[in-house]
Amino acid sequence: MSTPTATSTEPAVLVLEDGRTFAGTAYGAVGETVGEAVFSTGMTGYQETLTDPSYRGQVVVMTSPHVGNTGWNDEDDESDRIQVGGYVVRDPAIRPSNWRSTRTLEDALREHGVVGIGGIDTRALTRHLRERGAMRVGIFSGDTLGDEASRLERVRSAPEMAGSALAAEVSTREPYVVAAKGEKRFTVAAIDLGIKTMTPTRLAERGIEVHVLPATSTLADVRAVSPDGLFFSNGPGDPATAGQQVELLQEALGEGLPYFGICFGNQLFGRALGFGTYKLKYGHRGINQPVLDRATGTVEVTAHNHGFAVDAPLEGVTDTPFGTARVSHVCLNDDVVEGLELRDGPGEGARLLGFSVQYHPEAAAGPHDAAYLFDRFVELLESTPTTPTESETQA
Repeated sequence: MSTPTATSTEPAVLVLEDGRTFAGTAYGAVGETVGEAVFSTGMTGYQETLTDPSYRGQVVVMTSPHVGNTGWNDEDDESDRIQVGGYVVRDPAIRPSNWRSTRTLEDALREHGVVGIGGIDTRALTRHLRERGAMRVGIFSGDTLGDEASRLERVRSAPEMAGSALAAEVSTREPYVVAAKGEKRFTVAAIDLGIKTMTPTRLAERGIEVHVLPATSTLADVRAVSPDGLFFSNGPGDPATAGQQVELLQEALGEGLPYFGICFGNQLFGRALGFGTYKLKYGHRGINQPVLDRATGTVEVTAHNHGFAVDAPLEGVTDTPFGTARVSHVCLNDDVVEGLELRDGPGEGARLLGFSVQYHPEAAAGPHDAAYLFDRFVELLESTPTTPTESETQA
């Protein structure tokens, strides 16, 4: 259990599963937390990062040395709570300096019981994770410090991210509707696998009424809202555990429902099309990742948060039961698949049926290079032939 009594002088220790340790001071709640150690390269937008449901079960290491300068406000949250399993910073801000701030970052961490550590060499820790790969980690402070051997045992007994099914933990329990802004043009069923607040907002801005449905929704639940299209959100965990959602997507594609997926939604799209997924060595996390749109040759600076990726051929097309699939976007750092598209044939004039990206075009903290993807979804909805109703067919 964590207690909201952290002080800048309370000793804390970070322990990696390979035995390496870092000593610092408690930041946020005092106590114990164990999760997967990952690093984020973003220099801004830490509030959006901390409240992103895709970070469930992960202890986030900030590569930017100075964190907390803009404090915490009540408008920028991407969910209803801080989602990370723990937080690691080098140089916490002593006090915030921003007109929108209502409290300090540490106050917010304490409020949500998030155990963190400050004052450690995050550059050395990040280099270690890049060389050895993401691994389990524990942060210990207060009464949980114990001895070195017991701390390491607690870390090594924690579950690994591979094989973890976490989307249902962060999904909405009940459906809800985000109304279209202005004139309603389309209705979309959005499966919440860890959806961020800004995503339905971006859709609503384009005249889409968004019905956000739980992760456990069936095709009947999707049909019940009479959607013009289907959307799968970002989310945490191993895509190999999401068999129910993959089956739903395959059923929807079989019925010709236009599809758009983000992050976890890209991985599940890949699985639905017959591709595999795999765990990256240390993942992509930050708001400065370069991605190539292969259709236009444009390089986008994008926001990422993923530890798994789709295993699909970078060249050529792949025939699937639903159409012809190809890789549409790649990361310029390592050639990881960053997008897929499905068409009704292999030629240039083939009609688009669905697409997905591994990064975050909603990117509330920026950058906004990929915001056009929401417009592409609208174009897909506009170009999809409508199915005649039974009365129209009889007439």
